[in-house]
Amino acid sequence: MSDAISIPSPAPQQATEQEPQALLVHTRDGALIPQPGESVLETLERHGHQVEFQCRSGYCGACRTPLLEGRVHYPNVPLAFVSQGECLPCCCKPVGAIRLDVKKG
Repeated sequence: MSDAISIPSPAPQQATEQEPQALLVHTRDGALIPQPGESVLETLERHGHQVEFQCRSGYCGACRTPLLEGRVHYPNVPLAFVSQGECLPCCCKPVGAIRLDVKKG
């Protein structure tokens, strides 16, 4: 299993050494800016999103969320299976901008 899951973006933006791609988590409710070291789940929670989860280490898979665009990185390989087109917000971090199919509430 790879440590990064990616979904092709319709119009990918190329990051350069002078201009790194911003870390953003796009949801149905707008763009969220992660804090340094924060997991995607922590970013979502901080902005009022309620995502079902049972752990914070990628074991159960309850937080499995559609990843519509972008890439995420798993600092530790999750134990739950992750298919192409989804991510485990509890234990992944965005690589550049990502788009998730999630909304508040």
